[in-house]
Amino acid sequence: MTATTNVSQDVKILRDLARRYAEVCQREINTERRNLWRAHNSLRQTRPLLYMRVFACWHEMPESKLACADPLFRQQENTLRSMLFQASLDDDYVFEPWLTQRASLVLPGESAWGPAFQHIQGDTEHGSWKYDPVLKDLADVRKLVKPFHRIDEAETSRNADRLREAVGDILPVHVDRSTAYRSWTADIANNLAHLRGMEQIMWDMCDNPEWLHELLAFMRDGILAAQQQAEDAGDWTLANHDNQAMPYAEELADPAPNGASVKRSQLWCFMAAQEYALVSPEMHDEFLLQYQLPILKNFGLVAYGCCEDLTKKIDILRQIPNLRRIAITPWANLASCAEQIGTDYVISWRPNPAEMVCTGFNEAKVRKTITEAVSLCRGLHMDVTLKDVETVQNDPDRLRRFVRIFREVTKG
Repeated sequence: MTATTNVSQDVKILRDLARRYAEVCQREINTERRNLWRAHNSLRQTRPLLYMRVFACWHEMPESKLACADPLFRQQENTLRSMLFQASLDDDYVFEPWLTQRASLVLPGESAWGPAFQHIQGDTEHGSWKYDPVLKDLADVRKLVKPFHRIDEAETSRNADRLREAVGDILPVHVDRSTAYRSWTADIANNLAHLRGMEQIMWDMCDNPEWLHELLAFMRDGILAAQQQAEDAGDWTLANHDNQAMPYAEELADPAPNGASVKRSQLWCFMAAQEYALVSPEMHDEFLLQYQLPILKNFGLVAYGCCEDLTKKIDILRQIPNLRRIAITPWANLASCAEQIGTDYVISWRPNPAEMVCTGFNEAKVRKTITEAVSLCRGLHMDVTLKDVETVQNDPDRLRRFVRIFREVTKG
């Protein structure tokens, strides 16, 4: 089979998937869900909303098997197949009628900070790993490179043109030109752990505090510079909202593709501090939040937290002037968090995926867990994200059963 035949077959596959996805996007339920998320994220009462964020176990799904040979088309094929699977779950996910192609970003080295990030992998492909830090000695900080925002325009255009030629008549193709320094690369904590290692960061807070402050300032300033460069270049758009849920709010314009450039003040921003889970509130504030704040203040609304327990850190998070959503993890004290947060912010509760769907499916336990959480948050602004689902033991129907129980409990 010739290369031309392969590409033709890839395009055929992609067009079929694009048509099916376009039909999903046209369903009226998306409008209803947009309205719900918009009100909910603006602190108006709605029913509890549900987001099944289950891409970690996507490789177990029969639908995840890919057929395209071309790397560009194969990547988009994976996106479309995963979105069609998401649609089968019937949660409150909103399907947007466009495809996103990431611009080809130029980094200052092998990573966003120069040297390549290294991991030591465990025995299994999807199993555990640990950091092999770049900065093993204090003097290694000299290896780091100042961030910048730069795009390989030629490669970006080639990729976008090929995708538009293949499916552009079915779905608009949005080119995401935003900086590499956003989300996990901009919350400082994630990349700091790659650079220094989690345990060593905590030792540095005690043994090398001034050195750590200098490193944190270097990262903060680099992120701010790259984000400003992207804003000056007009490379932020309304498709760059980021809140680890559905990014709607009455205060901000809805996500949209290929629109005019916007400022960060018109966008949602997501940050977390997972690597600081065992750090005291005082040290979290001194050695992270004070460096995140100058970045966060530039955005319109902020969602904070992912998998870390923030029970004892709600007070310090109140320093974020545009904070709107707080993640409440399986390890947090939901009752305490609900009492502290009240109606001031959205409570994004994340039940333990291992107990819900990863190791068997106990319907009574699932129902009891959801019922108790909803009861604790009654009258507050609560949504639920089932995430970090590393496995469903090849039984995807557990996910749909979880959704059905959630609907029954919340009558939504």
